[in-house]
Amino acid sequence: MEPLTLHTERLVLRPFEERDEAALAAACDDPDIQRYVPVPEPYTRKDAEEFVRTTCPAGWRDDTMYNFGLFTHGGELVGSMGLVRLELLRTAERQAELGFWTARDHRRKGYTAEAGHAVVEWAFTALGVERLEWVAQVENAGSHAVALRLGFVDEGIQRARIVHRGTRRDARIAALLPSDRGYGLETPYLPSRA
Repeated sequence: MEPLTLHTERLVLRPFEERDEAALAAACDDPDIQRYVPVPEPYTRKDAEEFVRTTCPAGWRDDTMYNFGLFTHGGELVGSMGLVRLELLRTAERQAELGFWTARDHRRKGYTAEAGHAVVEWAFTALGVERLEWVAQVENAGSHAVALRLGFVDEGIQRARIVHRGTRRDARIAALLPSDRGYGLETPYLPSRA
């Protein structure tokens, strides 16, 4: 897919560019991000260059990851958000996973949820996603709060789901369906009576 840009009231969601590398390196060298997100530790300018120049373009080109940098209208980096596990979109399952992080100085301002609403809307209407998952370490309360603000429904805790820094960790999983936003599903859905 060709990379695209989304807009919200306060943000521009666009693919990362070379001019963003210094800000990306500074944001991802935050221990709070490294505690939960599988980024290198320490996170260097070279890591940012690899992500911006290789990983992100390949994800869009190969339809494996659609990643957006989240920027204020003034160009300040707020965070990152992407759809991953897109291989499931090419199957009858039509699923993807939403992942994100927020730069330290921009937390608790509603930016990530604002961006999330735009990405979720795009996933359901343009991509035909029929199940959007969110998965994070159980201890990641900030990420969980954003997921709940986006309307994700908790589905439980999966033991040893995430391997982070060489250690298996329990993960909380939640899901959002198009029907939760008033959209229909192409594939019929028969909910459990339990």
